[in-house]
Amino acid sequence: MRGIAGPLDRYVFVEWTKIFISTALGLPLLLVIIDLTDHLQSYLDRQIPRADIALSYVYWMPQSMFLAMPAAVLFATVFSIGTFTRHSEVTAAKASGISFYRLIAPILFGAMLAAGLDLVIGEMVPVTDARRNSLLGESKISAGTQRSNFAYAGEYGRVYKALNLDVTQGSLDRLQIERKGNGADYPTVLISSSAAKYSAPAPTAKGHWVMQQGEMHVVRDSTPGLNVSFTQMRDKRMDDLRPVDLMAKPRDPQEMRFAELTRFIRALERSGGDANLLRVERALKIAIPITCLVIALFGAPLATSTQRGGTAYGIGVSLATTVTFLMMIQLTKAIGGKNLIAPDVAAWLPNAVFAVMGLVLLYRVRT
Repeated sequence: MRGIAGPLDRYVFVEWTKIFISTALGLPLLLVIIDLTDHLQSYLDRQIPRADIALSYVYWMPQSMFLAMPAAVLFATVFSIGTFTRHSEVTAAKASGISFYRLIAPILFGAMLAAGLDLVIGEMVPVTDARRNSLLGESKISAGTQRSNFAYAGEYGRVYKALNLDVTQGSLDRLQIERKGNGADYPTVLISSSAAKYSAPAPTAKGHWVMQQGEMHVVRDSTPGLNVSFTQMRDKRMDDLRPVDLMAKPRDPQEMRFAELTRFIRALERSGGDANLLRVERALKIAIPITCLVIALFGAPLATSTQRGGTAYGIGVSLATTVTFLMMIQLTKAIGGKNLIAPDVAAWLPNAVFAVMGLVLLYRVRT
């Protein structure tokens, strides 16, 4: 029994996994039913096909699972260990010389797997959410065809600023492009032009931008910079942007992958924006999956800390812990967003608090 992956380990892991899978799928399905009940009539009023509505909720499942995964780990941990305790299986294991720490090792291993799975799901969420928004017609494109005095954070660290945009004409007035460098081989580049024109061979084909009457400044750290005046100029990186793309509203952090959010934060900071809340959201993309392991450390000793036991107790403990943790995330997110504490610290603070509490509870458990 004391070997790695012995019969007892397999038994504990299987029992924990049964509850985990049921909860990890059950909680998102419950959220789907609640959301569908609230919004079905509005979807039907907008004449969205029923097949698209059903498929949109399939694409919504990853987002629901991402947030529900730590709660599923907690429910599985509390209910499995609670069952072992009520059936005297924990006592029997201790009598056989197996400590409580060794007994819960398969559960901690399962929590690690859940954390890894949640990281993968978190990277899927922006893709599935975009598909869901497309099915439901919830476009992020602003109404209208004109935009004034705006900044747009693009790919490759570029920030585009313009006085006016006319989508129908495919034109920009007073365009500025900023790209911050990070060394001698990748210097900072500043481009300013009086206007830019977009042309495409066909409405659906990819076109290109041509900037007119401007200057390009290459700023190096240790060597003299370079200034170039031009009558016409193309930036191939900008060709990926259509005029209608520049009308897009800023995306939510949940709609960007970790790397995309990192680039967006850097671009926003270079353009003078406040990125503290986005930095918290970026850290949460890792902190929430790691919560699966932290919550298992907390839930395992908690399940044996009372003699009352029972299903009602397990549900009560799990729900109270989940609600408390979610409230702490919202509180620390607000504090980090206001820069009262470092954004990364704000994201990881709930995990740190529950980890300390879990270690204290583990220390007090009779092994």
